[in-house]
Amino acid sequence: MKTNKGEQKKIALERIKILFKEADIIFDENKTLANSYIKKARKLAMRVNLRLPRVLKRKFCKHCYSYFKSGSYRVRTKNGKVVYYCFACKKYTRIPFIRERLIKKLKKR
Repeated sequence: MKTNKGEQKKIALERIKILFKEADIIFDENKTLANSYIKKARKLAMRVNLRLPRVLKRKFCKHCYSYFKSGSYRVRTKNGKVVYYCFACKKYTRIPFIRERLIKKLKKR
């Protein structure tokens, strides 16, 4: 039975959300298993050509795919960017928050 691409993407998104929940639950007991769930979720998204939602994108390291939970990363703001520092691979991810600034300016007017 064939399914169209829209259906495949919906199913994949549901599975990805489940994998992220499982990674969150099991992180304290087994970090490597939680990280493997993140890798599986990412591969699934790539297989069906699906963009991960912004909320999920910021829950793991882009370099080593380790799950971010308290104690495994650091968040700072610097020069208009949110900087995530991963303790596992010692690398930074910088995300600009330009959109948030624009919304704030528009609200002031």
